[in-house]
Amino acid sequence: MRVPRIHTDAPLAGNSSIELDEKATRHVARVLRMQPGQSLVLFNGDGMDYPATLSGVDKKRVTAELAEPQANHLESPLRIVLGQALARGDRMDYAVQKSVEAGVSVIVPLVTERCEVKLRGEREDKRLRHWQSVAISAAEQCGRAVVPEVMPVMELAQWLDYTRACEARLVLHHRTRQALQNLEKPASLALMIGPEGGLSNEEITASEQAGFLATALGPRVLRTETAPVAAITLCQWLWGDLR
Repeated sequence: MRVPRIHTDAPLAGNSSIELDEKATRHVARVLRMQPGQSLVLFNGDGMDYPATLSGVDKKRVTAELAEPQANHLESPLRIVLGQALARGDRMDYAVQKSVEAGVSVIVPLVTERCEVKLRGEREDKRLRHWQSVAISAAEQCGRAVVPEVMPVMELAQWLDYTRACEARLVLHHRTRQALQNLEKPASLALMIGPEGGLSNEEITASEQAGFLATALGPRVLRTETAPVAAITLCQWLWGDLR
C-alpha cells in the first residue's frame, strides 16, 4: 500500500512530535480516514522527506511522531520557469498540476493581449491561493519535496524583466521552424506559453527583442494547457532528468 505524502507549512525536525496544521489534519482525518499507528510522509518544501507515524487522530487534532528526515532526490537539475497565459476554467488548473508533475520550478500566470480571463484584487488573490493548492497536491502525488511557487500575475513587461537571469528564454509558437533539439543545453530555462487565442505578433516581437528565442514544438497547434506539459517534458528529456 502506498504511503500517503502530506504537505504542511509547519517547521519539521527529525525525532520529534508534531501536531498537524488544519489543512493537513482535515486531509488525514476526514479524507484519508487514517488511524493511529499508520505511516505517512510529511514534507514542507525544504527538499526533505520526514517519515512519520500517527500517534493521535480525531476530526480536529492529528499528532505524529517524526523519524529521521530523508533526502529527496526528485528535483531536476534543470530549473524551469514557466510563464503561462491565463486560461479559462480548469485549463489553468491542468497546466499547473501537470507542470508540477513534469518538474517545473516556478509558475508565473501571465496577462497577454488575447487573454479572456481578467483577475483583479480579491479575485486574483483567491485564484493564486487555489493554484498554489493545486501545485501542493501535485507535489504530494508525484513525490516531490519541493513545491513550485505560483507567482503573482504578471504582464508581459514584468515577465520579460523577471526572467532576465534565466540562461535560456523561449517563447513557444507554431509559426517558426526553430526546434528545441537544436538548442544548446542550458542550466536554467524560461518558457512562455500563450493564451487560447495565441500570442500576438507584437508580443512575440517584444519577447524576441528582450532576448527570447521563438521556438516550435512541432507542426501542430497545441492547446494552451497542453503546450506547457509537452514543452517541459521535452526540455526534461533533452537537458533534465528524463533520459
